Amino acid sequence: MNLAFSDEQNELRRTVRDFLDKNSPETEVRRLMETSEGYDPDVWHQLAAELGIAGLALPEEYGGAGCGFVELGIVLEEAGRALLCAPLLSTVVLAASTLLELGDAGACADYLPGIADGTTLATLALTESTGRWDDPHAITCAASPSPSAGSGSGSGGWTVSGRKSFVPDGQTAALLLVVARTDAGLSVFAVAADAPGVRREPRATLDQTRRQADLTFTAAPARLIGTDGAAWPALERVLDLAAIAVATEQVGAASRVLDMAVDYAKTRVQFGRPIGAFQAIKHKLADLHLAVESARSAAYHGLWAAAESPLELPAAASLAKACCGDAFVTAATENIQVHGGIGFTWEHPAHLYLKRAHSSRQLFGNAAQHRQRLAQVLLAELPA
Repeated sequence: MNLAFSDEQNELRRTVRDFLDKNSPETEVRRLMETSEGYDPDVWHQLAAELGIAGLALPEEYGGAGCGFVELGIVLEEAGRALLCAPLLSTVVLAASTLLELGDAGACADYLPGIADGTTLATLALTESTGRWDDPHAITCAASPSPSAGSGSGSGGWTVSGRKSFVPDGQTAALLLVVARTDAGLSVFAVAADAPGVRREPRATLDQTRRQADLTFTAAPARLIGTDGAAWPALERVLDLAAIAVATEQVGAASRVLDMAVDYAKTRVQFGRPIGAFQAIKHKLADLHLAVESARSAAYHGLWAAAESPLELPAAASLAKACCGDAFVTAATENIQVHGGIGFTWEHPAHLYLKRAHSSRQLFGNAAQHRQRLAQVLLAELPA
């Protein structure tokens, strides 16, 4: 296992950071938080079409760059650092990975080129009222054959009915990959967001930088993706990739708030000295540095497993999500404490990171759930 980045990967990081420093400053994040879309289409077009970020990890045959999850992880880390408001996680990680993992060549040829060039926004609609990502038994949304639904990429002889909750970017995605139950088991269906029988409701969230929606389907025309009833093993891998993606975002954001705290401790003077000179602040920041760097190692190990070691992916994903989620929440909380009174104000960016920390810790399973899963995975590997 090699966790060192190549010169090309370091250059990718520099390019993405420069772009986000220019196009996703705090003022722009706050502006987008108040818009109905929650992102800037022009910035997304530049990221996808000009920088090639949307297709970075997609195969060249579908218009991608043919890179791997490590390169995508670099982008995600920088996006977390900048609190980027964009459909990066929903479209590039969830939707694109679902299409690839299901192995439906026709669906990949139809949908992935649009994702790669940024013209298609997509998401995965999996969770329902329980909010659980890891429980296939909680899925009640149903699909049934309907020959009268017609044929083609928009309606492939099926209809979907039911309700999905907590769908990332569900209010703006044009392509909805809906997990529904058929007589054969769990399957994934492509549903056009503007199809008849689809209703979308934006969901009020703590973290306004990442939008969610509730979706209602009433006999909506749908296209089966992959094999009927055989979707869950592929979805489990997609969720592992998504957990690693969020963990990498969390590391980028945690590193940013640590930098904010250190910079403030150097400049804020109290009793004639910078507050960073006081032992209590030194110890606090040293502990934060250790937590963030430990989380970074877990996230990078997860990226390596996603790219190179499928057998280690479940354990690596749960380790990364648990470690990075806790580190980000701790860093965001202590950042406010270091800043004192100003850290509690709306005008200061500290609360933006704190909200992202708490919301992302719940996304794709919280730390306790992933620690329990990690223990189960490791116990299963022990000799009898």
